[in-house]
Amino acid sequence: MDPSTKLRYDSPLLRIYEDGRVERLFGTETTPPGFDAATGVTSKDVVIDGATGVFARLYVPDLAAAGSDSQRKKLPILVYFHGGGLVLASAASPTYHRYLNSVASKANVLAVSVNYRLAPEHPIPAAYDDSWAALSWAASRDDPWLSEHGDAGRIFLAGDSGGANIVHNIAIMAGTRDGLRLPPGALLEGAIIFHPMFGGKEPVDGEVIHMRESAEKLWSILCPESTEGVDDPWFNPMAPGAPSLQKLACRRLLVCSADGDFALPRAAAYYQAVKASGWRGTVEWLESKGGDHVFFLNKPECDEALQLMDRVAAFLAGN
Repeated sequence: MDPSTKLRYDSPLLRIYEDGRVERLFGTETTPPGFDAATGVTSKDVVIDGATGVFARLYVPDLAAAGSDSQRKKLPILVYFHGGGLVLASAASPTYHRYLNSVASKANVLAVSVNYRLAPEHPIPAAYDDSWAALSWAASRDDPWLSEHGDAGRIFLAGDSGGANIVHNIAIMAGTRDGLRLPPGALLEGAIIFHPMFGGKEPVDGEVIHMRESAEKLWSILCPESTEGVDDPWFNPMAPGAPSLQKLACRRLLVCSADGDFALPRAAAYYQAVKASGWRGTVEWLESKGGDHVFFLNKPECDEALQLMDRVAAFLAGN
C-alpha cells in the first residue's frame, strides 16, 4: 500500500500516515489579533523565539473603561495555554481568541496566550519547553505592554484540556527544576486547571475504559520515546516516581471540571491528590453542572459558562 495513504494513527483529532504526513481534522482555523469591539480588548502577536517560531498573543483590556485605578495600577498577568490534546489548535484559533478577549475584559487582566509547538511533529517535551520559555518571557516583562501594564508579582497560569496538563507541569517545573527560575520579583500567584488531560495505567473511580485506551494511543504519539507510557509523570501527576505535588510553585489552585466531562474522574483524582499531598497552598474544586468537555469554550453564553467566568474573574482578583 502507498505509504501516503496508509494510516499509522487514526483518531477524531487527527490522522498520521506512514509517510509522516499529519492531517488535522479540525482546529486549524486562525483569526488575526487587533481591537475587539465587543469587549474593548486589544491584542497583538509577539514572537518569543525566532528559531522555533513560538509566539504569544497578548491581550490588554480597555483601561479607560475600567476606571482611573486600573489605569494607574499594574494588572495581573495571566499566561494561558490552549487545549487541543497537544496536537491541535493555536493561540490564534477563533475559539481561544474569543475566550481570551472575554477573560481579559471581565477579569481585568493582561493575558498572554501561548502558541507552543504541537506534536507529533514536535514531540514532548517541546510543548513544555516552549511554555516555560513563554512564561519566563512574560515574567521578564520585556514587551512594552507587559512592562507598562503587567504586575510580575501576580502571575497566574491557566489552560484547558491539554493546556491544563501544561499548567500542572509548568507549576511543577517552577518548583523542582534547578536552573529553571523566574526573573527576580516574579511570583506565581495561582493556577487554573480546566478539564485537564491526564492519564495513567491504573484506573480511577468512574473512568471509562475506552477513554483510557484512547489516552494510551494518544500518548504514544505525543511522547514516542517515553518508557513509562501513560504513567509518564508528564501525563500522570500521581504516577510512581512523579514529582511530589508539594512542589507546585503557585500559592492557589482552582481545579475545574463538569459533570458531563469524560475527563472528570482524572480531574477529581488530581484534586484529591493535591489536597492529600501536604501542599501548603490552597486548592479549590469547581464542578459545573450539565456541561461536557470544555463546554465553556463552545457555549460561552450558557449559564454554566457565565458562572464559571465569574469564578475565574474572582480567582484572578484574589478571591
